[in-house]
Amino acid sequence: MNNLLIWPIVLPLLATLAVVVWPRRSDLIGLAASLAVLLAVVLVLQRISNEGTLLLALGGWAPGLGIALRADAFAAALALMVALVALAAGIYATGYFTQAAERSRFWSLWLLLSAALYALLFSADIFNLYVTLELLGLSAVALAAMKAERAAVDAAIRYLVVGLLGSLMFLAGVALIYARYGTLDMIALGGLLQPEPAAWVALSLMSAGLLVKSALFPLHFWLPPAHANAPAPVSAALSALVVKAAFYLIARLWLDVFNNVVTPDAARLLGVLGAAAVLWGSWKALQAQRLKLMAAYSTVAQLGYLYLFLPLLVMMPPGAARDTTFGAMLLLALTHGFAKSALFLSAGIIQQRAGHDRIAELDGTARRLPVTTFTLALAGVALIGLPPSGAFLAKWELLTSAFATGQWLWIVVVALGSLLAAAYTFRVLGHAFGPGEGMTHVLAWSREEIPALLLALIATLVLGLGAASVWQFVAPGAFVVDAVP
Repeated sequence: MNNLLIWPIVLPLLATLAVVVWPRRSDLIGLAASLAVLLAVVLVLQRISNEGTLLLALGGWAPGLGIALRADAFAAALALMVALVALAAGIYATGYFTQAAERSRFWSLWLLLSAALYALLFSADIFNLYVTLELLGLSAVALAAMKAERAAVDAAIRYLVVGLLGSLMFLAGVALIYARYGTLDMIALGGLLQPEPAAWVALSLMSAGLLVKSALFPLHFWLPPAHANAPAPVSAALSALVVKAAFYLIARLWLDVFNNVVTPDAARLLGVLGAAAVLWGSWKALQAQRLKLMAAYSTVAQLGYLYLFLPLLVMMPPGAARDTTFGAMLLLALTHGFAKSALFLSAGIIQQRAGHDRIAELDGTARRLPVTTFTLALAGVALIGLPPSGAFLAKWELLTSAFATGQWLWIVVVALGSLLAAAYTFRVLGHAFGPGEGMTHVLAWSREEIPALLLALIATLVLGLGAASVWQFVAPGAFVVDAVP
């Protein structure tokens, strides 16, 4: 039954209430809920693989009156990434936060964040997208400010203000759509929207709000301080999941709902901004003095690669080639999510053990924290796009599609961005393998290293070797709009 769609949303909400009632059992409740949600998401993926897109009208009310949920291959694949990263970061957090009160606050907000993410991915109307965006933003801000340190609070407040501005712009676009077309249902809008001023203005407002939330250059100013100063598991979620959710909505709107409205020139503009993000973010990552700040600027760059796919997909006719390119975009999003979460978790381990994350003072880390250093190397392989990572195959398909469509600029950007990623990755590893004694004690293995290592292995080996399965899963049902007559 399609009722499976409600469980990834309801279970974290129920667990949040349970954590509030029994704070001393927050770890047990949070981990049990995360495992249950992972199982529910796997069942959703299985149903989609067998039956295609799932639709559910809550309470039996038709779209427009009630809340409708929808899950296709695109949304379900990202939901699986959310479930795995949330579980891994949750396991990591049980050792990261030493005080019971901290763990209780973390789990209540973490589960709320998870519920908002699943609700956003499965929402079938654009107003509920706004509601889930607000829930996601508020929980993310609260998590980012958990340290209660001045730098973290200042960054969180800036994140809050920027996020509210983006949400208001998105809401203005939603209001315009409803005033003009009388419906908020995404499937219905895919067949109703026409190239006209109302649709163009609405798309511009909604896209601008989402570009702020996804931190696309030059709207990225809020991201580095927020991600760099947040607790390590929170930074992992912000980088791997929260900003990825905003990009998901951009892709959904441009390639699905507003498919008949989008123009090639508008898509090229997004591609140019993505190219600037790749180069600027990579350059700033190379200059960063702190490991978490480097990872934050790397997020700006890696998100830019995803926007390079949009002009390619907009200009490609429906068919096998377009499906393959879309699958490559999804593969890159998944690889980045797993790799970046592993990188932030590893940075948190180093920061706790060394007392800092200054790159120039990480000499001897490879001897003191061999597993963590290995995890950093695996994450770097994925970010650079070296084989056998999923990013290698995704970037190869990006280059192939750019060559086939004559969009040569993206080829140059990918090449330069990959070189810069190699530079800042090997800069970190060069210090880690240095002869110094930046760390004072040996730690051969710790509980916190296991989830980080597993996430890095997913990004490099699992997605790289299983890329064909990703493409086969996505190609038949990437867009619901295809089913609209």
